[in-house]
Order: sequence, then C-alpha cells, then structure tokens
Amino acid sequence: MIPNWPSERKRLVHLLRKRGIRDQRVLDAMAAIPREEFVPAEARLSSYQDDALPIGYGQTISQPYMIALMGELLELRGTETVLEVGGGCGYHAAVLGALAARVISLELIPGLAREAASTLRRIGRDGNIEVICADGSQGWPEAAPYEGISVAAAAPEVPPALLEQLADPGRLVIPVGGRLDQELLVIRKADGRTRECIATLCRFVPLRGDGGWQ
Repeated sequence: MIPNWPSERKRLVHLLRKRGIRDQRVLDAMAAIPREEFVPAEARLSSYQDDALPIGYGQTISQPYMIALMGELLELRGTETVLEVGGGCGYHAAVLGALAARVISLELIPGLAREAASTLRRIGRDGNIEVICADGSQGWPEAAPYEGISVAAAAPEVPPALLEQLADPGRLVIPVGGRLDQELLVIRKADGRTRECIATLCRFVPLRGDGGWQ
C-alpha cells in the first residue's frame, strides 16, 4: 500500500514542532519537500521516520529533525546565497532552496551529485539550486561570499576555507568532533569577528577532502 505522502509530511511537521522547531518558514519547507523522492526505493516506506537513512556510497540522508534544526539555526529570510557542503542525495539542498534565494550544493561523490541533480530537476526544485561535484571542505569561491553555510558532514575542525567564504554578517552551521560523535557548532561572523556556540550534540558521516578527514 502506498502511503499518503502529504499526510506523512504533516505528521513530520507536527513532530518537528514538538521537538522545538519554531521557524515557520522551515516548517513550511519540510511540509513541501517530498523526502520520499530522495530515498532509495527499498527504504521509501521509512521516508518520514525521524531517522537518517542509507542512500548508498556509504552515505546517509540526514535525520529530518537535524535538517530542520540546521535550517532554523541559519536564520534565513529568503534573500541569501547559501553554500551546502555534503549535498548527498539533494534533500537538504531542496529544503535550503525553499529558504534562500540561491543554493550551491557541493558533493564529493560523482554518482551522488548526478542523482541529486536529477532528482531536484525531476521534482521541479532545481531553479535556484546548483549541484557541483567538488571537495566541499574547500568551499566554492566562485560564488562566495555566502550569508549561510550548512555542512552536513563532520569535520575534525572548522575548514579555514569555509570561514574565509562566509559573508560578514553570516552564519556557518557545522558538526565538529570525532568520527563518531560531534558538536553542532553555529559560527556567527559580524564586524570582522567570529563567535561560536554549541547548538547540540550530533552524529554525522565524516567530511572527506583536504579540509576534512583524509
């Protein structure tokens, strides 16, 4: 039996509200983006569980709560250019695309980058999202600076290239720590200075590339 996907999305939004997500634009984005389109067929019935799911290549689609939280922490208003690092299957980019004016999504694995671009195009969410196969730990200077940077893979430390490409003012949300457990940092840049705080504990796949895990 095929689930009622719109009802599943409404149920997810209700759960996100209960877990403390308050930004209505984020909740609207989570209600609008069809997560089931980004999940492999064998896991599709689990699309709206609040869990990370495997998408192949040793990677995962992030937990919906974590995607909503990261979107809320960026405090986007719809006019920003956002860099996404660790694009994966494209779902997080789709959510960010509903929150910002332009999204550059970087994915290191060619197969995932192709699949993400294809899915975004198929569901009509590619208008303001560009998927690029590149080392996300080095950012994408061609479109910098970015008012928001969202990193969906864990780094041993904050890659300097991302700090350099962060606009002033701007916000960077990134998991930092070991390979298994991390802290989700929010780094704010304003008036030439940066400050950071810990939003929550988290667990992401490792960030690969020159500025991540080798």
